[in-house]
Amino acid sequence: MPSEVRTRSRQAGSRQAGNTIVTAVVCIALGAVAAAMASLNVAIPGLVRSTHASQTQLEWIIDAYLLVFAVLLLPSGALGDRYGRRRALLAGLVVFGAASAAAMAVSSANALIVLRGLIGLGAALVMPATLSTITGTFPPAERTRAVGVWAGVAGGSAVLGLLCTGVLLEWFSWRAAFAINVVLAAVAIAGTVRFVPESAAPDAPPVDKGGALLATIGLVALVFSIIEAPDAGWISARTLGGVAAGLAALAAFVLFERRQRYPLLDPRLFSNAKLAAGSLSILIQFFAFFGFTFVSLQYLQGVRGYSPLLAALAVLPLTAAMMPTSRVTSTLASRFGARAVCVTGLVLVAIGLAIISRVGTGTPYLLMLAGLIPLGIGMGAAMTPATAAITEALPQSQQGVGSALNDLSREVGGALGTAVIGSIVTAVYRSSLQLRGVPAPLMTKAQQSFAIAIHTGGPVGVHARTAFVDGIHTGLLYAAGAAILAAISVGTLLSRPTKIRQPAEQGEQGQQGQQSRLAYVTE
Repeated sequence: MPSEVRTRSRQAGSRQAGNTIVTAVVCIALGAVAAAMASLNVAIPGLVRSTHASQTQLEWIIDAYLLVFAVLLLPSGALGDRYGRRRALLAGLVVFGAASAAAMAVSSANALIVLRGLIGLGAALVMPATLSTITGTFPPAERTRAVGVWAGVAGGSAVLGLLCTGVLLEWFSWRAAFAINVVLAAVAIAGTVRFVPESAAPDAPPVDKGGALLATIGLVALVFSIIEAPDAGWISARTLGGVAAGLAALAAFVLFERRQRYPLLDPRLFSNAKLAAGSLSILIQFFAFFGFTFVSLQYLQGVRGYSPLLAALAVLPLTAAMMPTSRVTSTLASRFGARAVCVTGLVLVAIGLAIISRVGTGTPYLLMLAGLIPLGIGMGAAMTPATAAITEALPQSQQGVGSALNDLSREVGGALGTAVIGSIVTAVYRSSLQLRGVPAPLMTKAQQSFAIAIHTGGPVGVHARTAFVDGIHTGLLYAAGAAILAAISVGTLLSRPTKIRQPAEQGEQGQQGQQSRLAYVTE
């Protein structure tokens, strides 16, 4: 008997050690795709000087990754569930790493846009496969700890990516941002081949291809029209027609999904006020965060003259304020109510953005710091109750749905934030940069690209800095306004009594398909 106990103990220890290695491997993969969301922002000045990208092309280079990631997140998770999560993880890592390696070798802005989209495709396959590998193969006793590690890596990798890229840019060119992707992908591929087991749900319903297509058309048309608006004109037929087409496709997506037995995303879920409030709050928070990151790192390097590393360090107070706040938010919500904490957090986000919008070409960094603190506290305060509102609005059998909606809201918000705030800043910058006596070709180049304008130097560089600051004033005030509107909407929605709908009340249609589509986050 003692020998049998020792044998079982050794087997349990071996299994735990193996699961620890699997957790480390999938977290390396997750860290790679999460870091890529923001890390390239710190390399913008060097990238623009090398590729001669215009402000519009620059927005596409940053947003192509987020947009493809967002629109393919749910269908990629469904593919992994049906055909194998390990296969999806390996395929995603290969695409992610290969496209990143190709990006290091190109010097064309348009080529970078395409490659960033391919990197986003790889990321969309990787992210759901990492968590579903844990939840689909680990025993319950080890699953909770591993999911906690996964969540920590998902939350901290974006900031870590900024810092690592900033450090590398002290010695290397902007291509180092993609080199990080290649190295992490290679390590994760080797680890996946050696240690990660295969898991799948072969009886999962077929992928909702029609819903995925309509969602993709709608979001792409909407983001395309917004990003291209400074070039085409905000009230041009192309812009208005594109926005209308995008909204029409999204409306068709809603109608289509309501009739599907196994929908990609059941729109009836949003009739739940708590779930709708939480999703809206997360979307606006990341709308503000990614829009702020895109323009602030250009401001810190282009206007204030910071190095890439110093620029990355300059935005760290936001994270330093957000992380401790998020840890005490549950206690605050228990005492004051989730509605009060979430609304207060969104108001603080608006206040922080409004303060940062007042920065100028010669203002001290302390003014920006004064905005970063409430922005970080606000995000920390609003994020936890928003996520709780989503998960608490659904029964236990649908917690995977809630977790996926949280991730989807974040990615869509980030893509829209970069597009909207970036386009507003670009439009104001171009209209404000008007100089007499400057050759027309030079003025055209300066208006097309802020980084090229400041690299020119002289009066053009001076006026370009002022014009870009004008754009920040407007863009971040719009973002602050969006946060205030979200606070009002969330407060209204969370004041309504909410009934948790049980699966039996909703019937088979939508339930099995919804759960299967989003199974990658089911614990």
